[in-house]
Amino acid sequence: MPTINRRQFFALGAAASVASMLPACVAARAAGAAGTASQTRAGALRADIVVIGGGLGGCAAALAALRAGRSVILTEETDWIGGQSTAQAVPPDENQWVETFGGTRLYQDYRNRVRDYYRRNYPLTDAARAAQHLNPGNGGVSRICHEPRVSLAALVEMLAPHASSGRLTVLTRHLPLSADTQGDHVRGVALRDLENGHEVTVEGDYFLDATETGALLPMAGAEHVTGAESNRDTGELHAPDAARPDNMQAFTCCFPMEYCPGENHVADPPRDYAYWKAYVPKLTPPWSGPLVSLRTIHPVTLAERNQPFDPEDPNAPGWWKYRRIADPANFTPGFTRGVTLVNWPQNDYLDGNLIGVSAEEARKHVDAAKQLSLSLFHWLQTEAPRPDGRQGWPGLRLRPDMTGTDDGLAKHPYIRESRRIRAEFTVLEKHVGKDARAALTGRDKAVAAEQFPDSVGIGFYRIDLHPSTGGDNYIDIDSLPFQVPLGALLPQRVENLLPACKNLGVTHLTNGCYRLHPVEWNIGESAGALAAFCLERRAPPRQVRAQAPLLAEFQSSLTAQGVPLSWPDEVRFRS
Repeated sequence: MPTINRRQFFALGAAASVASMLPACVAARAAGAAGTASQTRAGALRADIVVIGGGLGGCAAALAALRAGRSVILTEETDWIGGQSTAQAVPPDENQWVETFGGTRLYQDYRNRVRDYYRRNYPLTDAARAAQHLNPGNGGVSRICHEPRVSLAALVEMLAPHASSGRLTVLTRHLPLSADTQGDHVRGVALRDLENGHEVTVEGDYFLDATETGALLPMAGAEHVTGAESNRDTGELHAPDAARPDNMQAFTCCFPMEYCPGENHVADPPRDYAYWKAYVPKLTPPWSGPLVSLRTIHPVTLAERNQPFDPEDPNAPGWWKYRRIADPANFTPGFTRGVTLVNWPQNDYLDGNLIGVSAEEARKHVDAAKQLSLSLFHWLQTEAPRPDGRQGWPGLRLRPDMTGTDDGLAKHPYIRESRRIRAEFTVLEKHVGKDARAALTGRDKAVAAEQFPDSVGIGFYRIDLHPSTGGDNYIDIDSLPFQVPLGALLPQRVENLLPACKNLGVTHLTNGCYRLHPVEWNIGESAGALAAFCLERRAPPRQVRAQAPLLAEFQSSLTAQGVPLSWPDEVRFRS
């Protein structure tokens, strides 16, 4: 029987502290009581519901299933749960109504815990401490721009009681290797412990794929798609004439940086600095020139423009303020000099994909993407044009303490596009795109997204596609406040596998608005609740959608648990 590492699985780094940590022994449990994970044949671990992938969708799925009294195994490739908000270091991209009704109750609880963590542990100013909607970084991209480790602390706090009760088993640093299937059912998933190389199998009644790439889909033989579908396949206005399965949005290795006036933190150039400094992406329409520069493209109009960047003027519009995660104005004098998170077009990696390639090739692409980000950082230190006519800000420095890494980059790439299930129902541009809806309905004002009678959640974001590995420039289309249909969570064939991240039934285009933090959370929460509901009612997910009384009962349970199923009319209809 393989040895399961019993390490404490939430490594927050030397500079972090949390109010509650999960027990060190929770990485392996052999409890046999009802509602707890247990060991079964050949040393496998078993729970009612197995969630592969510990990002926001995975955490939300686990919490929803645990809320329903089910035992859960949650696995994660890195040593930090939280995905986009933590290991990928991406401040939340959210809708403008998120503070009131733009997310689930559980998502709001998570956001409140982030703010409360700052209030309990950070030297905030009186005004910041009193602010109901504290935005620690005062960044422009979100109303709650914050440090990745604070998200981690909030999620640990939410999961801690369930781990202590024995109903939750979390396996960090565990990579899925293969799935054991029988007919249309998944029986188990083999994992590798990345710390010691040992393998362990996890078994359950339901398996949720919350990985960043939809990694479990091919392992389980679940029908799925990648890349861009054709207009012939989907009828979408902005779909290409021919399908391009290898044409996917760029991924990014993000990093936080601080500006220290009068200091010099310049080191030797990165290994591939010359390559990336000269690199011009081959896109249609063309990019503005070298990728590593402050000359860029407007994502909607595709017009060339100079992007402002001046860390010495921290409140000026531009890249410094856009994803700032620590604003000195919120803290007592001298606590921080300000930190911004770099997730820019200039460090989007376009030279290859992480999906559909060998593990070795994927590692090479990640290494190259890290070199791009480090090269951008070095260029900002040494050669970037300044408003005063000089070049570079040598006082910029990386903050590896905020990412928990040696190189200062995020633990995991920010992956915008996943494998997607072939679903019972696929969300198309005509369902959520403003122009497509106007053309379909014949109305150019007061247009609303398609209403789905099987809705299990809501979301809103533009159909925002970054430049792609197949040579597309930005595709950025106005969308409408939309719903998450249950049919998009149901694979066409496999019965006990559900998507819980960006891998639901959407297209290359509609993925652009279903991939952001609160929507991923809602997808995961609804998938976890669905698995628990199906176990309680002894009915498969397909039956829940097909039978009106079961669907109504499930939707009612979601509403009672704080999952909104529709937008108010004053929001839903947009001119």
